[in-house]
Amino acid sequence: MSANRYDPHVLIISEDDANRQIAVGFSMQCTSKQLIIETEVGGWQKVRDRFLSRDVKIMRRYTSRFVIMLIDCDRRPGRVAEIRSKIPQDVADRTFILGCKSEPEDLRTAGLGSFEKIGISIAEECSAVTTTYWNHDLLSHNISELANLREAVCDILWPK
Repeated sequence: MSANRYDPHVLIISEDDANRQIAVGFSMQCTSKQLIIETEVGGWQKVRDRFLSRDVKIMRRYTSRFVIMLIDCDRRPGRVAEIRSKIPQDVADRTFILGCKSEPEDLRTAGLGSFEKIGISIAEECSAVTTTYWNHDLLSHNISELANLREAVCDILWPK
């Protein structure tokens, strides 16, 4: 069963396979089917470009669509702000950019588990409004974005 695009739903666009696997783990914890995980696109710039050329138009058509871009920040603190600056105002409050401070492989090396387990853990914390995993050095830069994400999509992904 796939998401009904006319109802509130969340689309995840992943930079690479590691981020896609994290998204799959995340989806395993969602109690709603209103989550779509796209095939990885092959780089943070391709995520940005695909979002701007394709997904903005779709978000304007489906006004209940929320988009999460999963990228590697590659230890470049300005990367998220750079992408965010390109997002049109009319869809900005429904668009979220999350990712590892470096690369997802570093999360595994840090002992957080497989990509799927990482996705499961961050989803559990997203729905429970806790931040043990999110406070990890490689993820802590996402905390303010996480707060906005929770407010926007928790009721969609974990309906009461």
